[in-house]
Amino acid sequence: MEKFNRITFDPNLMGGRACIRGMRVTVALILNLVANGMTVKQIIKEYPYLEEEDIRQSLQYAAWLADESVQILEPLAA
Repeated sequence: MEKFNRITFDPNLMGGRACIRGMRVTVALILNLVANGMTVKQIIKEYPYLEEEDIRQSLQYAAWLADESVQILEPLAA
């Protein structure tokens, strides 16, 4: 998780969800804004305390989480 130096987790903040730099801005919020068509510039205008790198790392973090592999398990013999 070293490459996600802007993604923080604090059990006392936003229920321990992934946040940006210890602020009350969750990665999920940023992803939702992007998914609903907001540009980086629009997000920064609405949340001026965010930086482009915060949004970039949010997207990278989501991609990292989604990069899963499926393991086919053999059924147990009866």
